[in-house]
Amino acid sequence: MPAEFQIAAGFMPLLDSVLLVAAREKGFAAAESIELRLVRETSWANIRDRLAVGQFAVAHMLAPMALAAALGLTPIRKPVIAPMALGLGGNAVTVSTALWERLLAAGAPSGLGAAGTGAALQRVVSAGAALKFGVVHPYSAHNYELRYWLSACGVRPDADIEIVVLPPPLLPDALASGAIDGYCVGEPWNSVAVAAGAGRIATVKAAIWRSSPEKVLGVRQDWAEAHPEALAALLRALYRSALWCGEPANAAEAAAMLGQPHYLDLPAALLEHGLSGRLPLGDGTVQQVPDFFLPQAQAATYPASSHALWFYSQMVRWNHVSHSEERARLAESCYRPDLYSAALAPLGVPAPAASTGIDGFFDGRVFDAKRLEAYLAGQRRDDVDSRQ
Repeated sequence: MPAEFQIAAGFMPLLDSVLLVAAREKGFAAAESIELRLVRETSWANIRDRLAVGQFAVAHMLAPMALAAALGLTPIRKPVIAPMALGLGGNAVTVSTALWERLLAAGAPSGLGAAGTGAALQRVVSAGAALKFGVVHPYSAHNYELRYWLSACGVRPDADIEIVVLPPPLLPDALASGAIDGYCVGEPWNSVAVAAGAGRIATVKAAIWRSSPEKVLGVRQDWAEAHPEALAALLRALYRSALWCGEPANAAEAAAMLGQPHYLDLPAALLEHGLSGRLPLGDGTVQQVPDFFLPQAQAATYPASSHALWFYSQMVRWNHVSHSEERARLAESCYRPDLYSAALAPLGVPAPAASTGIDGFFDGRVFDAKRLEAYLAGQRRDDVDSRQ
């Protein structure tokens, strides 16, 4: 019997594409009468543009990229909504082995502590080091969490450290060649550098902001409005996929699926690092990182408006957009918990009791979406002080 819905989804070769991959490979999409076609892409810009022109209905997407579409910051203005998140965490900051030796000499801890490693990095740049770090896209959680971490540790992004953009799969080679000194990226591209002997994981997203948002299911708004039943079916399939991916006993099978040539084309053993949270750091040590990547636990698939507004606050902070009440509302409106809740109601999935993600930052700061203006003002004061 033919599937009722045909859906083309773009994805990048990253660990958190696992929800889409498992939805197809484990039959969760087929159970919802969906023929899910997954198309691997080479850059986030390609994902953005192919979604905008209609080659994809939905996509594995950087969360702030959805906001950028709503705010008119993309080459083709096509509204994109985020009715589901694709997990929490999953990123790390990896530095070259040479820079890691300098950080150790400057007092960096042997583990993954964000504060101690950041303090060591501040001492290195204060001594005159000219460093360059990579991120995957200007409108990415990677860019904003890297900048947040650096700033909180007294390192000025763009002044003390140059930040450049490269697609995720190119970052390990750029590090190995000396083109960059470090990068923030999602797994498995930290583990790839470690396995090649080119890098050392310095800290992780879970240490900078525990249980923090990362990717979303980006959906063209016009497609969502024209195909509400198909979208609801896809959200149910992805939710069931998240439940399966969140079971530790399934990590090896999930890694094997992701490792196939048409997905990530990498050894399953390497992919299992991020799925299990057991990370070889690059200096012979292995560390178990609590909550490194959460596919389903802690409301990991819920598109919380507080997450959208934190990303918006960082877009304002780094001059990607000027603040206004209208722009804040636009940014918030592209996250659609209403569609999520309606689609999952037949499964008995409750919405979180309260908005998620307002704390957990390594520097003790709290983001309260209800006090956005005060948070923005505090950021401005911090950044002015850092320049004096």
